[in-house]
Amino acid sequence: MDLLGSILKNMDAPPTTEVDKKAKEEKAKLKKLQMEEKKKNAAFRGKIEKEVTEFLKDTKETRLKYPPMTRIQRSIVHDVAEIAGLTTFSFGEDEVDRFVMLFKKEFPPSDEELEAYRNGEEFDPDSIGKSKEEAKNTGDSHNSDRAQSSSKISTHPPPTYYKDKYRHLLGSDSGKDAARATKSNSAYGYVPSENKRDQRSIEETLNDIRKRKKFKPGEYDDRDDQDSKDES
Repeated sequence: MDLLGSILKNMDAPPTTEVDKKAKEEKAKLKKLQMEEKKKNAAFRGKIEKEVTEFLKDTKETRLKYPPMTRIQRSIVHDVAEIAGLTTFSFGEDEVDRFVMLFKKEFPPSDEELEAYRNGEEFDPDSIGKSKEEAKNTGDSHNSDRAQSSSKISTHPPPTYYKDKYRHLLGSDSGKDAARATKSNSAYGYVPSENKRDQRSIEETLNDIRKRKKFKPGEYDDRDDQDSKDES
């Protein structure tokens, strides 16, 4: 052993203060509480697993409602129910009255049922049928009221026709009554159909075409047409 090691071995350990003692005690106490909490959660999980197994075997019960629990306990219930193939929902206010409810998959909750639990109410399955019947009766009453109101409206006299109301402005003849059939005036732009026809023969037409081809654009003289007619 070297000289330094022998010196350190012979030295006294530092004295333990009161603060160190309290820290060690607190650490040991915390560890003990954690172990107790772990054992308690394990026992609680075993209890939940047993209750869930009995719930699955029961053919009459379709819902399993638990009393309000802590966050850790609710997480254990959700975990066990998920493994068992159940549907779970939590209702209520956290850290006050929040609880977990289990549903069998073949009997899922309706929207009305979930809404009742969220509102802190007990769900009555018969209330759905009653509410539907009330809604039907309400709709029938509304339809009857509409029919009565429409019948009342139909008995009223028809409104005044606008022509009668504004006769002093429009006069007695207006719209289709004031329309008159129009005829074309033959004195303006009228051309007899005989004047529209070409009186030339085929030979004259061909001769005119040949003469037009001999001249450049703009050099054609209408007198050539007259000469061709005279020659023919």
